[in-house]
Formats: sequence, C-alpha cells, structure tokens
Amino acid sequence: MSMFTWREVDPAPGEPVAPDERLPWGKTVGLGAQHVVAMFGATFVFPLVMGLDPNLAIMFSGICTILFLLVTSNRVPSYLGTSASFVASVAAIRAHSSGDSAHVTGAILVAGLVLGAVGILVHYAGSGIIHKVLPPAVTGAVVMLIGFNLAPVVAGIYWPQDQWIALLTATFMVCAAVLLPGFWSRIAVFLALIFGYAISWLSDLLFGTIHSITGSSQGQEIDHHRVVWSGFPGSVKSSDWIGFPSGKLSDGVSVVHGPSFSLTFILLVLPGVIALIAENTGHVKAVAEMTKTDLDPYMGRALAADGFATALSSAFGGSPTTTYAENIGVMGATKVYSTAAYYVAAIVAILLGLCPKFGALVSATPGGVLGGITVILYGMIGLVGAKIWVENGVDFGNPVNMVGLSAGLIAGIGGVTLTITDNFELSGIALGTILVIVYFHMVNGRAGRGTGLTTQALSHTEVIVPGHDQRDDPDQE
Repeated sequence: MSMFTWREVDPAPGEPVAPDERLPWGKTVGLGAQHVVAMFGATFVFPLVMGLDPNLAIMFSGICTILFLLVTSNRVPSYLGTSASFVASVAAIRAHSSGDSAHVTGAILVAGLVLGAVGILVHYAGSGIIHKVLPPAVTGAVVMLIGFNLAPVVAGIYWPQDQWIALLTATFMVCAAVLLPGFWSRIAVFLALIFGYAISWLSDLLFGTIHSITGSSQGQEIDHHRVVWSGFPGSVKSSDWIGFPSGKLSDGVSVVHGPSFSLTFILLVLPGVIALIAENTGHVKAVAEMTKTDLDPYMGRALAADGFATALSSAFGGSPTTTYAENIGVMGATKVYSTAAYYVAAIVAILLGLCPKFGALVSATPGGVLGGITVILYGMIGLVGAKIWVENGVDFGNPVNMVGLSAGLIAGIGGVTLTITDNFELSGIALGTILVIVYFHMVNGRAGRGTGLTTQALSHTEVIVPGHDQRDDPDQE
C-alpha cells in the first residue's frame, strides 16, 4: 500500500482512528486546521524572541513536518513546530559583540546535524545508548538550566517594555491553560497572544503612548505606541498579501540568509540537542502509548528526522524544530491519529508562510505581550526538567545526584564563565551542561560504603552510619 493511501473510516464518537486511516476529507481538513491552531502560538512566539522571521518559521514548520512524516514512514503522527530549546543559547549569541542572525542559524544548523547523527546511531545501536550517556538525572538538569537561564531575558528585555500588559497577559495565560476546557486550554499561548494584542490596542486608544524601552531602542526609554502597524519597511500596512518571506531582520541580516559558523557559538547551542533528545523520545513514547503500537524501531528515525529538519530550516535562516506536545494533546482529545491530518496542517502552514502581511502582523506583537507569555513559557521549560526527575524517581538522597548535578545547574543558570584563551570561553548553558555530564559520570557508581552522609542528612533521609548501632544511642528512643 502506498504511503499516501489512507483507509477512509467514519467511526463512532470516541473510537480511535489509526495513523494509516483517515476521516472523510472534509473532516480531515478541519482537523488539520485544528492542529495548525494548536501549534500556532509557540511556533510564532519562539522565532520572535530569537530574532528570526516568524513567516519563514511557519513555512518551514510545514516543510519539516512533511519531511518528518516521510522519514518515519507515516508511523509517528507528529507536527514539527519551532523549538524553545535554543532560545537561551540564541540570547547568549546575540549578547556577544560579533553575534548576529547568521551565526545563530549556523550554530543551530550544526546542532541539527548532531541530532541527526544521534538519530542514526540510535537507529542502528538501539535507544539504550541514550539512557547510558544521558540518564534522567542528567537530562532533567540540562533541561532545567536551559529554561531557568532565560529568566534575565524576560526581566531585562520583554517585561520592562510594558509591565502592566505583561502582567495581564501572564494572568490570562495561566487561567486559560488551567481553567479552560479541552482544546481551548491547549491553545492557551495563541489565546494569550490575541488577548495581549487586544488590550495593547485598547491601551493605546485609552492612554496613548507609553514611555519605556522597545526591542529596537537599545535599552533607551522612548515614547511609543504599543501596537505599530505602519511607518517602517515591512510593516503590516506595507506588506504584500502573497509572496515569499523577504526583507531584513532587526540586526540587518536578510530574512532568508546563509549560515555563518563560530566554534564558540556552536558550543553554546549544543546543549539544546540534549533537550531535543528528551522532547522527541518522550513524545514518541507518548504517541506509542496512545496508538497502542511499538514505535521503538522508529525512535532513531524520529530523532534523525527532527535533526535534519532543523538543519534544513536553519540553512535558509529558519528556526529550529521539534515535535509538539500541543498536537499530541489534540490527538489525545480527538483520538484521531491519522497522519493525513498532519499533511493538511503542514500545507496550511506553508500557505500561511507565503503571506507576508500575516507575518508582519505577528512580528508587530507588542513587547509587553511577549513578556507575559515568555515569563510563563521559560519557567515551564525549566520545570520540565523537574518533571523528568519526578517521573523517573531520581533520588536526591544519593550524593551522585545531589552533588554531581549541583555545580552544573548553578553555572548554567547563573551564567558562570570559564575563560580558556583570549578568544575562547565557555559560559552559561554550555559550561553548565559540560559540568553536569562530566561530574555525574565521574562519580556515578564509584561512591564507597558510608559515603554521602551529609547529603543524606540534607535530604532528610535516615542516615545509617556503618559500625554504629542506633539502639545504643541515648538520643534515640
């Protein structure tokens, strides 16, 4: 049977639709549009905060989704949206005097190739190799430091642009994500974008301009409107309805551009590969559980597909990609696992990417709105690391975990720098990740009997001292 032939079914409500099946085409198109809405918010927000073009990002998200489905032989229904795993690294690159968008996409391209190589290795050697090198204790720590390292970005760039709009947007997003039913809670980022945009527009009408920094004022406070749709090249009013992504990014680099490579910047983004491995393996396992199929043979393909998709997108100036939990949530709610719906979603995304006016509208998102959304999203990234620890029962009474991970976490989150030469240094996420991996494996399995008593005491577990009978201790009742 052809990979593009799906058996049409019309099941009773609640009955699942398998990946190689589809609903009638009318319903399939509607479901595909639902997947677009589910991925929409984050797929646009993350290119904006990385200084890349959202139109190009959504167009390549569609192209890369099709590539992913082809590589996995339509067995792993997933959508590839913009990844958040490199946001902190990109911020560090842009903070460097010589870092620009070309260096950003060049470093991410290399990271994509590394992930692709890992996928090939997993395909032939099995997924066990991932767990040996990156056990849950290590993976959780790396994901956590990536997320919490972003706190200064929110505090220094987005929140100060309009603190009250940021606060209102964050409050709305928390309520939407937790209190709204079903599908609506899964598109909380998208709804928060609309809400924040609307109250920013109303604030301009009611209160006029605001005196604060903007994304282009280089830290200087100026008078400006929150929503600006005209008066500059590439504005909403001046953009065409149909066309390829074009123009200039905020740093003067063309929207569609070739990559530049720097070893320092490449080392900054490589830790994001670990987060992508964790995301993809977790999502493939979730899809396998939903569809009641064994997808372990496709784990390597999924990793390789995402890696090479990221490299392809970055080669043209696009954003990195990853499988999206939002779309997995849609499948869980609808029980429709048909890959046909994902092809529809991908085509819709490509068409949206060919509408410059739509991209300009998204690019004009007020900074305060981004502040409210990112203060939650970045915290959630960090807490995913804690979630990995909890779900895998990582024991912090064990000194290997407590001590082996602590230095890397502080170095990564706090931005500690190790200067190696005048032209080369390791800092932040790169240094933190190296310390986490090296220190953990340096002591793992090597602790002697009776070691780690201080760590056990700190974790409030019962401390048993070799050769000491607690029954002889007068303080013990």
